[in-house]
Amino acid sequence: MSLSATEIRNMSREERLKLLNELRLELMKLRAQAVMGTLTNTGRIRIIRKNIARILTVLREEEIKSEKRR
Repeated sequence: MSLSATEIRNMSREERLKLLNELRLELMKLRAQAVMGTLTNTGRIRIIRKNIARILTVLREEEIKSEKRR
């Protein structure tokens, strides 16, 4: 499940942070599976990493916007 930037922007900050933690945990589990050799869908790691990057980008954009308002 790939998230779009628009979907992420429509979430509240708390929802984004919660999702970020969940995705990081899932990525950790997938990496462990890859090391053990039990991972079946290797493309899932890439999708999770990109979703994490999108969330971090949106969070940073909001941070910059709030700094400009000051």
